[in-house]
Formats: sequence, structure tokens, C-alpha cells
Amino acid sequence: MRIGVLASGSGTILEAILAADLPVVVVIVDRPCRATDVAAAHGVPAALVERERYDAAFDRAAYTGRVVDALAGHDVDLVVMAGFGTVLAEPIHAAYPGRILNTHPALLPAFKGWHAVEEALAAGVKVTGCTVHLATLEVDEGPILAQEAVAVLPGDTVESLHERIKDVERRLYPATIRAVVDDAALLTPTETAS
Repeated sequence: MRIGVLASGSGTILEAILAADLPVVVVIVDRPCRATDVAAAHGVPAALVERERYDAAFDRAAYTGRVVDALAGHDVDLVVMAGFGTVLAEPIHAAYPGRILNTHPALLPAFKGWHAVEEALAAGVKVTGCTVHLATLEVDEGPILAQEAVAVLPGDTVESLHERIKDVERRLYPATIRAVVDDAALLTPTETAS
């Protein structure tokens, strides 16, 4: 199974994925960022599919089509989101149905979206965590593949809590990706009897 990773930031999740010796064949970024250096250090090609606009005129479907083309150029079978800063549109879901993994810094279905850690702290929860799930067109709505809890400690800040979540994420995400690579049937959620 050939993996394409989509990243936007410092590349810490990408580093964990590459250190796990998973079959990553390309890293796609949407802006210049450290993730390209991380890919290069591991001998993995990186491609910049730059997002030109951040306003109402942004054509999400056209941009997503460019990302899909970049992935297809490397014969990718599985797409792994690793902090990619752009929500992608239908073309990627059509090209990779049920084959897009994402990680989220909360125990879904709680605290969906970009501000999950802040929302968990504001809600006063005692436990949050991270979730690995199949990405769908609806943000943070896909079937859950793995979760792990992280305690919220007295005095936690967004930064301290998020760093502990990322520590778990850097272990849980590569392990879940490995499980999917070893058994693609995990990508087909099963219905449970009620």
C-alpha cells in the first residue's frame, strides 16, 4: 500500500510516521513549511501544491483537484492527513473513497473542528485525547479507527495539553496506519448489531 501524506506545519506527526518505516511515497504540502525538510531527511519526495488564496474567492474543488493530481502522480493508495491546513473538497473523496485517514486532538465526537483543545479546556472536561478516523466530506465525522485518552491536568494551558495530546498522537497514529497497511479491511467499517 503506497501512502501519500498531506502536511502543512512543523512535521512532527510526519516525523513519527516516517520513523515508523511506513510505505510513504510522497509528502504534499499546501505552503512552504518544515514538513518538506522532514520528508527530505527521510528520502521521501515532497511536492508543494500551494494554496494561493485564503479568502472567499478560494476555489476549494479546483485546489483539491490539484492535490489529487499530485497524489496520483505517485500511485498513492492511501492518503494520510498529518496536520494539513486546508479542508479538501469532494474530488479527493471520489479519488480515494474510504482511504483517507486523519488524526484529531480530541475524543470524537466531542470537540470537532480547529479549536478542539481550547474547547476541551473551556468545557472543563477532565479527559480529552486524540482520535484517528476515516476522513469524510463532513469535517471530523468519519468512522473512528482508534482513540486514546489524555488527562486534563490542573493548570493545563492550551499549549501544555496540546503537547501531551501530540505525544500520544505521534504513537497512536503511526500504529493505526501500520494496522491499516497490514489489513486494508480495517478501512471498511462494519455495522454492529443493535
